[in-house]
Amino acid sequence: MPATTSVAESLIALENRYGAHNYHPLDVVVERGEGVYLWDVDGQRYMDFLSAYSAVNQGHNHPRIAEALIAQARRLALTSRAFRNDRFPPLLEKLCTLTGFDMALLMNSGAEAVETAIKAVRKWGYDRKGIAYPEAEIVTFEGNFHGRTTTIVGFSTDPDSTNRFGPFTPGFVTVPYGDLEAARAAIGPKTCAVLVEPIQGEAGVLIPPPGFLKGLRKLCDEAGVLLILDEIQSGLGRTGRLFAFEHEGIRPDGVTIGKALSGGFYPVSAFLAKREVMDVFTPGIHGSTFGGNPLACAVASAALDVLVEERLVENAATLGRHLAERLGQLRSPKVKAVRCLGLWAGIDLHETAGGARKYCLALKDRGMLCKDTHTHTIRLAPPLVIKKDQLDWAVDQLQAVLAD
Repeated sequence: MPATTSVAESLIALENRYGAHNYHPLDVVVERGEGVYLWDVDGQRYMDFLSAYSAVNQGHNHPRIAEALIAQARRLALTSRAFRNDRFPPLLEKLCTLTGFDMALLMNSGAEAVETAIKAVRKWGYDRKGIAYPEAEIVTFEGNFHGRTTTIVGFSTDPDSTNRFGPFTPGFVTVPYGDLEAARAAIGPKTCAVLVEPIQGEAGVLIPPPGFLKGLRKLCDEAGVLLILDEIQSGLGRTGRLFAFEHEGIRPDGVTIGKALSGGFYPVSAFLAKREVMDVFTPGIHGSTFGGNPLACAVASAALDVLVEERLVENAATLGRHLAERLGQLRSPKVKAVRCLGLWAGIDLHETAGGARKYCLALKDRGMLCKDTHTHTIRLAPPLVIKKDQLDWAVDQLQAVLAD
């Protein structure tokens, strides 16, 4: 008699049959979330150590954000920017006051925020710096991950992102990450901006050498070039500061944010910048039907309030130090290197360990969900609402699977 197919197996089969195979997820089918926990369709509970790539810094299904979404959805969801709405201006003020930037332009996905930044710095280069059109160049870095649009993947160095998707948009010069001298050599009269992640998340939580961001700021100032930071994953508390650039005491000319800007409830992103950069936009040259819609604004406003009022940035700083200490005590011949800043860590395994995915699967069986990247790295990024005992439990699971 054939074995009975479980609910999870049935759903996975449907997904495999009708969905494009552009992801390789762990075979856990989630139906509910609360705080740091997720439950699958069979009722099994898991601790989430990926946080939807930092989109749920505020924890799953935060009640304050959920209530804001429901209340606004009952009033008004979308007008387009053809008309004004009452939720948009207060969010702009809150964002700029909290972050210290002059102006904000709201979009939906993180990639759209990066595309917005690219358009802004190019136009600034032509209008303000006087670069001959269309010769503006942007300096980017190896190992980057800024999104999946065709322009963005054109300056990626990841073969999976670029393979057979060309021809690519010109105007980008890519140099080794963390290499100030290479960046200096790449900056020339056609350079309008340097675009960089202060920590490369998708690459495995790669932290650049101390002084790298400060050095880039100095290079950009000397050359009259804009410094734009992509903080879509690293920003909004993940590293124990509101922005990762604060660890080096600098200010960029612009920054992209997303993911945790909505607490995981709704796609909301933004490009924040100095006025002289944002003023290159005039009516009709850039926009988005859903960008700045009232539902998105209500959700983002509540998500920011939770981040600030529940002191999640401070929690990430305090528990981040504890996480770094615990990870530094891991005892396993499989571990090659550990990087940690705030509640964000990458654990590199030796090739002889057989790849990181099998350890992520073993952790799943123990009730902990995390994700491998670049074959040999385990990424850790719990919701910022996590407590010390929960963090300790998770590290104990890591120690157990890596010791086997």
